Amino acid sequence: MTKGYTLFALGFRPFFLCAGLSGVLLLVAWLCFLAGHLPANAYYGPIGWHSHEMLFGFATAIVAGFLLTAVRNWTGINTVTGKPLAALAGLWLAGRILPFLPVPAGLIAVVDLAFLPMLALALRYPLMKAESKNNRVFLLALALASFANLLVHLQALGVTTGSAVAGTGMMRYLILWLLVIVTGRIMPFFTRTGAPGVMPVSRDDIENLAVIFLFGLMIADVLFPASWLSGLMAAALTVVHIIRVKGWYDRRIWAHPILWVLYTAYFWLIASFALQAMSGAGWIAPNLATHAFTYGTVGIFTMGMMSRVALGHTGRMLETVKPINIAFIILNVGAFVRVMMPIVAPGQYNIWLFISGGLWLVGFLIFCVVYLPILISPRADGQPG
Repeated sequence: MTKGYTLFALGFRPFFLCAGLSGVLLLVAWLCFLAGHLPANAYYGPIGWHSHEMLFGFATAIVAGFLLTAVRNWTGINTVTGKPLAALAGLWLAGRILPFLPVPAGLIAVVDLAFLPMLALALRYPLMKAESKNNRVFLLALALASFANLLVHLQALGVTTGSAVAGTGMMRYLILWLLVIVTGRIMPFFTRTGAPGVMPVSRDDIENLAVIFLFGLMIADVLFPASWLSGLMAAALTVVHIIRVKGWYDRRIWAHPILWVLYTAYFWLIASFALQAMSGAGWIAPNLATHAFTYGTVGIFTMGMMSRVALGHTGRMLETVKPINIAFIILNVGAFVRVMMPIVAPGQYNIWLFISGGLWLVGFLIFCVVYLPILISPRADGQPG
C-alpha cells in the first residue's frame, strides 16, 4: 500500500494542483492589475501576460496532468513519476514566477520555452513504444504549442512585433483542437458509464466534419480575421457540434453533476462558435466569442475533468461533493456574466469583468480546498499512483 506523501506519484497530482492554484492566483493578480493595485508585468505587458498565462500556464498545466496520466492508460507504459515529475512541475512553476523577478529576459524565455519540449520528451517513449500510432499526434500538438509560445517570447524579447497575438491565437486553436479530439473520446464513454442505461451515439461523418470545419475556421481566421468567411466556418461548426452533442445527450445526465458539468462546458463551446459567427457578421465584439471559449469551455470543462480524473485515479467513488457542485454552478454563472452581460448592458462592461473574475476566483478556490487533500494523499484503495 502506498503511504505518506504522494504528490509526485502520477502526473495528474502536481499539475492539477498547479492548475487549481494558478486559477486562483492568476485571477487575483489580474483583478488587482485592473483595479490599479498592481503594476503591469514588465516582460509580457498587461494584456499579454494575462493571455499568455491563462493559455501557456493554467491550460498547459491541465494538458500536462491529463496527458501524463492518460498516456499511461492508453499505452500500458508508465510515464514519469517521482523526482523527474517533480522537476517537470518545478520547470512549469519557474516559468510562472520568473517574469516577476529581476532576472534577464533571456532567462525567462529559456525557462518557459523549455517546459513544453520537456513534456513532449517525457511522453515520447510510451507514445512511440506503444503499438497504436494514433496518439502520437499529441507530440505534434506539443511541438506546435512550443512554436506558438516562441512567437510570444520573440515579441517579449523585442525580436518581433505582432507575433504574440499570432502565438496566443495559435495556442487557443490548438487547445480547441485538443478539446474536440478529447471530447469525442471521453464524453460518450463517461456518459455511458456514468448514467446507466444511456447509450450515446457517435457518427463518423460528424466527427470528420468537426475536424475539417475547425481547420477551415483556423485558416479563415488567420487570413481574414473576424470576416464573413470565418463567420461562415464558425456557423457551420455551431451546427456540427449541436448534432454531435445531440448523439451523446440524455436528460438522465442531470442527475450526475460530474457529467452535466461537461455538457454545460460543451454548451459554451457551441456558444463560442455561434458568437464567432455573429462577430464575423459584425454584430458583436470578437472578444466575447474568445471568452465564451476560454472562460466557459476551458474553465468549466477542465474543472469537470480534473474533478473526475482526481477521484478516479485516487480510488474514490466518482461522485463530486456539494461544494464542487456549487463551484460548477458558479463557473457557469461567471461565464454568463463575462460573455452575455456585455451584450445586454455594454455600458457596465468593467462591472461584468470584475464580477465574472470574482466568480472564477471563488470557483477555483473551492476546487483547491476540496482537492488539495485528495491530490497529496495516497489512493483510497491502496493501489500505487
